[in-house]
Amino acid sequence: MREMIERFFADYAFFILFFHVLGAIIWVGGMIAIRVAVHPGLQHIEDSKTRLARTLEITQRLFNLVLPFIVILLLTGVVMAMGMGFKGTPMNGFVHIKEAVWTVMTINYAWMVLKRNRAQRLFLSGDLAGAKEALSPIPNVMLPINVMLGIVALALGIALRGF
Repeated sequence: MREMIERFFADYAFFILFFHVLGAIIWVGGMIAIRVAVHPGLQHIEDSKTRLARTLEITQRLFNLVLPFIVILLLTGVVMAMGMGFKGTPMNGFVHIKEAVWTVMTINYAWMVLKRNRAQRLFLSGDLAGAKEALSPIPNVMLPINVMLGIVALALGIALRGF
């Protein structure tokens, strides 16, 4: 099995690396764009119900956009880790750290989706205050954590690719 994956990686390294980097760009870049550009702009909408509705819509679109790229990152990451033969080398530790970072990011992503979906249910039931409260950790805590972790993962990926 290992030889097959190593051969697959050798034959398709460009495409595997391309889709891996594209996935990271979409996921991390999307989170940065939402947090730095979109979220502050939403705060200028005076009607709180409209602002909340737009926030729910935007977060749903982001979460739907990044989900397939999270899967692509997982698959290409496994192929690269096995295909580059890091097992038994000092770089293997970096691979495990990067895997741990992406795992924490994925768990945080899943938690954000759950919080967003709860906020949607509260919004639809007319509980605007509850919906706002359910959403507030996403832009203020959870998204910034994933952005920072994503930047760390990108740096680790560059370090791994350079060795």
